[in-house]
Amino acid sequence: MRETALGLGLAAMAAGAALAGPLDDYRDRARVLVLSAPEAGDAQLRAQRAALGSVRTGAAERDLVVLEAIGSGAEARDLRDRLGLPADSFRAVLIGKDGGAKLTAATPIAPQTLFAMIDAMPMRRAEMRGPR
Repeated sequence: MRETALGLGLAAMAAGAALAGPLDDYRDRARVLVLSAPEAGDAQLRAQRAALGSVRTGAAERDLVVLEAIGSGAEARDLRDRLGLPADSFRAVLIGKDGGAKLTAATPIAPQTLFAMIDAMPMRRAEMRGPR
C-alpha cells in the first residue's frame, strides 16, 4: 500500500504501520481518497491517478490525501476489509475528516465531482470561510 499526498508526491508508508493507523491517522486533519485495485496496472487506477495528477493544487487546498490498496499484500487486504471493498476490482472511496465514507465509486471519480462533494461538506465550508 502506498500513500500519495497530492502536492507532495508519493511517499512509501512505513512497513510496520498497523492498520489502526492509515485511516485513523488522518482523522480530523485530512480527507482521504482510498484507491483499491487488484494490480498496479489496472486501467481504472491509472485513469484515476492521471485525473488527480492534474489537480494537485486543488487537492492540497482541500487537505486531500490518497491511500492506495493495490494487490494482495496484507496492508492492502486489511484496508479493503476495513472498508468492505472487493479485491478483484477497482474502487475509490472518499472519506471525510470525520472518518466517515462519503462516496464510493466503481469507476474513477472526476476531480470536479470529488471537489464539489468535498466543498459541500460542513467542515470544508467552515475552512473556506476562514478562521473566526
